[in-house]
Amino acid sequence: MSSAKKNADRLIKKYPNRRLYDTQTSSYITLTDVKQLVLDNEEFTVVDAKTNEDLSRSILLQIILEEEASGAPMFSSDVLAQIIRFYGHAMQGMMGSYLEKNVQAFTDIQRKFTGTAVGGQPFSPEMWSQFMNVQGPMMQGMMNNYIDQSKSLFVQMQEQMQSQSKNLFGTFPFVPVPPTDKK
Repeated sequence: MSSAKKNADRLIKKYPNRRLYDTQTSSYITLTDVKQLVLDNEEFTVVDAKTNEDLSRSILLQIILEEEASGAPMFSSDVLAQIIRFYGHAMQGMMGSYLEKNVQAFTDIQRKFTGTAVGGQPFSPEMWSQFMNVQGPMMQGMMNNYIDQSKSLFVQMQEQMQSQSKNLFGTFPFVPVPPTDKK
């Protein structure tokens, strides 16, 4: 993180007693307050008060955990299990990048819709609810088509990588490893 960006960020210190201190307001805040900063698109950094270690990701994950535990979760158990399986896998970095780009694309689409004025007014939360009640199935269909196309491209990319690997390493005298019976 550049020093110019770091200076513009709001600094929140986390103390050993697990309390969060907002240096901008000179007051203690809660995870709910940090969530509100995220919703308000406030730039902030959370650091350990003693070590200055950046704890921002950890705090954001805590907020996600609380959101998932209450109300309607965004992720199914199967999705969470699949994400966990990517940790330590050769595709971990690619998966993280893939998820990040897809979330960004979804955010850009939402931002474009939000900026669309209706009668000169931007979309309010109530208008979003009405819009999603009517357009939700169509949007879900569009998202499913997007995912299918993305999956197809990903499979093509894997096939190309396999083909290139075979061409690259095909001249080496590797001994094939016999498949094992998994029962």
